[in-house]
Amino acid sequence: MRAAVMQSFGSPLSLERVDDPVCAPDGAVVKVLATGVCRSDWHGWMGHDPSITLPHVGGHELCGEILEVGSEVHGFAPGDRVTVPFCCGCGVCEPCRLGETQVCERDVQPGFTIWGSFAELVALPKADLNLVRVPAELSSVHAASLGCRFMTAWAALHVHARVRAGEWVAVHGCGGVGLAAVMIAAAAGAQVIAVDIDERKLQRARELGAVAGVSGQVVASIVELTGGGAHVSLDALGSVTTCVNSVSCLRRRGRHAQVGLLLGDQAAPQVPMGRVISRELQVLGVHGMAVRHYDGMLRAVASGAVQPGELVAKTIGLDGVGEEVASMGRFAQDGVTVMVP
Repeated sequence: MRAAVMQSFGSPLSLERVDDPVCAPDGAVVKVLATGVCRSDWHGWMGHDPSITLPHVGGHELCGEILEVGSEVHGFAPGDRVTVPFCCGCGVCEPCRLGETQVCERDVQPGFTIWGSFAELVALPKADLNLVRVPAELSSVHAASLGCRFMTAWAALHVHARVRAGEWVAVHGCGGVGLAAVMIAAAAGAQVIAVDIDERKLQRARELGAVAGVSGQVVASIVELTGGGAHVSLDALGSVTTCVNSVSCLRRRGRHAQVGLLLGDQAAPQVPMGRVISRELQVLGVHGMAVRHYDGMLRAVASGAVQPGELVAKTIGLDGVGEEVASMGRFAQDGVTVMVP
């Protein structure tokens, strides 16, 4: 098969012919139909993820067609169109037994701990536990846009923060996951304030349902616009500044959801814990979403309440993945880029 291979961190990916993946007895081999290019892939390419060993193939926001299943797989068959969370469970540890596969103690992450979907084929583990069927009415490109960004934003707002109609929601960072959060929160009836330094991204957030955009004096502006602070705030970027601003802009008993990865020199923000205590704020970590929550999200997509396909800004071929991953460091994307092999 062809794959975009990383031979060294931070160096251009090379398009190579490599061995086809082998199907495990409990796994599946999937033909990649579409896969998102995500800032998490950039972190991996930069060497921020110690689980990656070289050479490596990234990519984790995939939709594909099953070509082969192992002898122990009973719930899926060749021809099924599927997606998968970026965090695949083992099925044995306590979190997995409780249905929380996204925090599996021995998780497998395509594109990180194993080779991923920047390729024509990808092997996925524990198929019966981890795979999710893609509805016929959802195109493969749009299914790939669910990726880790849309589904993580869905989990942040609906599973963790439990956003309610009429609440104020602040979204810090209007890349793919931030714009997904804007769309999801607005569809839930919340009043959304988008935060970004790029006016084009703020305009896109307004088109997706934000009632206001903020680019400077972030905390003071949000407190003024909301009459006291946001009920829910998401750091959708992952930086010291956006994390601290997200916590600081909350009203009393507000909920902060950390969605963006804090890695490299941004790994240790000084969170104002005195404010967290005195205002009884909730700080919520979000590590993807368990398979058991996909049904609610997919029903919302099928009903038209949310339309993740609107987040897709462009599609590229496998030969364009390397350049696209590298450009993530410049925040050059407007919305979601999807690779179609």
